[in-house]
Amino acid sequence: MSIKKFLSTSLALTGLLLAFVLLFGLPKLAGRAEAPAAPAVAPQNVGVDNETCLACHGLPDQQITLPSGEILYLTVDREIYNNSVHGKNGYACVQCHTTLTSYPHPPLAAYTRRDATLNLYQSCGRCHYQHYDRALDSVHQKALATGNRQAAVCTDCHGAHNVRPPNEPRSHIPQTCQLCHSEIYKRYEESVHGSALLGEGNPDVPSCIDCHGVHDVEGPSDSQFHLFSPQICAKCHANDELMAKYGISTDVFETYVADFHGTTVVLFEKTTPDQETNKPVCIDCHGVHDMREVDDPESTVIKENLLQTCQKCHPDATLHFPEAWIAHYQPAPDNHPVVYYVNLFYSIFIPTLLGGMGLFVVTDAGRRLYSRLKERQHG
Repeated sequence: MSIKKFLSTSLALTGLLLAFVLLFGLPKLAGRAEAPAAPAVAPQNVGVDNETCLACHGLPDQQITLPSGEILYLTVDREIYNNSVHGKNGYACVQCHTTLTSYPHPPLAAYTRRDATLNLYQSCGRCHYQHYDRALDSVHQKALATGNRQAAVCTDCHGAHNVRPPNEPRSHIPQTCQLCHSEIYKRYEESVHGSALLGEGNPDVPSCIDCHGVHDVEGPSDSQFHLFSPQICAKCHANDELMAKYGISTDVFETYVADFHGTTVVLFEKTTPDQETNKPVCIDCHGVHDMREVDDPESTVIKENLLQTCQKCHPDATLHFPEAWIAHYQPAPDNHPVVYYVNLFYSIFIPTLLGGMGLFVVTDAGRRLYSRLKERQHG
């Protein structure tokens, strides 16, 4: 075929294609572009839709009696589930209850209600495997592995059919931990951190998970947690921008690291991180969950209570013992002037002394070298 015939044939086919498009459009392409976005996993793709389940489980007073004599409620509130994280994203019941795809259901292998929870929560790992794997190293899972069947699992914190964003509002975080740790929650609620979060809705103060972690929760029973706890405090108290917002100096952290206690703890971190430090960290003086403002009459570091705090490590400490500590303030002419001027003296004296000695060594070596060169010239 000649080039001329090829071009004429191509033009003819192109014209026919354009005419077809103008007459009939591109229905398939247009349909694809206008199709709505599908949910993460469409319910119709899993075999049984939620309406089939709710035909029974949406009825009130659905329950069974377990062998232990406990009542297990099987009613699912349609509105609560639809407003949950899973419901809003279109997830189907059988994506969690994978063994309940036909009716009648197989017998429930649970002697108690806790058995049912411990059997069912593991389904969370199919979708949330990253969080699930991290939780396996948490204090909760370690407690569960050693026989504490009441240790928290996924659904104890997040719920089952009523799952919602865990940090909306942020105050929901400690309120979730309260379900098991009620006594600790009471102390936290009255602390400087808890009162700001729960009472004022301040989002900048730490909640439980900011110190203990989210799914890989750690606790004070771990010696490393105690040793490295100043680094937890430093996340806020060494943050210049955040502390400036509340008029708090970052010297609080820097002066701790610089003094005897902090220096020793830092050495422990670098040399023996697997051993418990015998020097106090932040929580030993300020408290753990019940931290108070420094001018609070119940504060453990207010002047009136400071001796009692020091005596936890220094039982022989006398009345004037705390006065030897300059607290978390940098020495200044109007604040511990003796310490300030001694520091100032040594900051000038030591460089001057070392510099003078260095200068003497250099000049002496130069003089000796010059003398030897001069002797060789005259020798």
